[in-house]
Amino acid sequence: MQAVTFQAPGQVRVEECPDPVLGDGDDAIVRVEASGICGSDLHLYHGRIPLEPGFILGHEFVGTVTDAGPDVTDVAVGDRVLGCFVTACGRCFFCRRRAFHKCVDSRVFGHGKTLGNLPGAQAEQVLVPHANLTLRRVPPGLSSDAALFAGDVMGTGFHAIRSAEVAPGDVVVVLGLGPVGLCAVQAARALGAGHVIAVDDVPERLAMAERFGAEPVHRGEQDPKAAVRRATSGRGADACIDAVGHPDVLDLACRLARGGGTVSVTGVYSERCPIHMGIVWIKALTLKTGQANVIAHVDPVLAMMSAGLLDPTPLVSRHAPLADAPEAYAAYARREALKIVLTP
Repeated sequence: MQAVTFQAPGQVRVEECPDPVLGDGDDAIVRVEASGICGSDLHLYHGRIPLEPGFILGHEFVGTVTDAGPDVTDVAVGDRVLGCFVTACGRCFFCRRRAFHKCVDSRVFGHGKTLGNLPGAQAEQVLVPHANLTLRRVPPGLSSDAALFAGDVMGTGFHAIRSAEVAPGDVVVVLGLGPVGLCAVQAARALGAGHVIAVDDVPERLAMAERFGAEPVHRGEQDPKAAVRRATSGRGADACIDAVGHPDVLDLACRLARGGGTVSVTGVYSERCPIHMGIVWIKALTLKTGQANVIAHVDPVLAMMSAGLLDPTPLVSRHAPLADAPEAYAAYARREALKIVLTP
């Protein structure tokens, strides 16, 4: 099969790779009809997260089940499915507490030995462990572009808002308007936030956030602190979402939050990060961090998509054949697209 493989920082290649084969009884094989290039793929592409040369990339996919082990009961051969970006066993200490993202057997597609050695989905076929939890049938009428988001980006934005315990009427600040941040804007509005302030320095992304019902604030030209003061009578935001994964953004999130507020960190951190504990302590802030528990959220996210409450399709700005993946990655790294969908 053809697949997109990592070669070196800034270099990917489409090459022939072995077809996947079933191993465990709850494995499935999916023929991929669409896969996404995600912001976290750029961490691999730039070498920020180590990856072995030749490893197949990609963790967002939609396709059709072509084979399944005897223990796969929730999907069947011929089903059109979407995949969550991470697998979970469903049986361990963490899974029994619905902390699927902390499963002791957790593996992330396309992230190499560090995260489970599970080949990715930017390929013609993908092996899916623990298929009963990892896969979901695509609801009738839901496009591939939309379904791709449920198992990762929209699920992650939704997780950021849920973990911040956003309540109806709350003021929410989303810092960073990549796909995850924009999905967090949508989720905040759908879950009842009274006012969402969206902060970035890319005009097109700010315009998209405004389209989704947020107040756009250009960080380089406007003052986010002033915007939050106006929206909250000076008290600070109820919840701040760091959707970037940068120390400066985390520091600003802590400064914008009100006393007793929550900072939800969904941006990826892979290195040490200083934090002003004086601000965190004196404000009695709650920090929520870590990989999103997408498996726990995928069903409500799909239901809200089917009901029209969430719609990530405006974020798809380019489609490309799998063969053009090297240029698609380069374009994504140049910030020329919000989301690129690859089709075999």
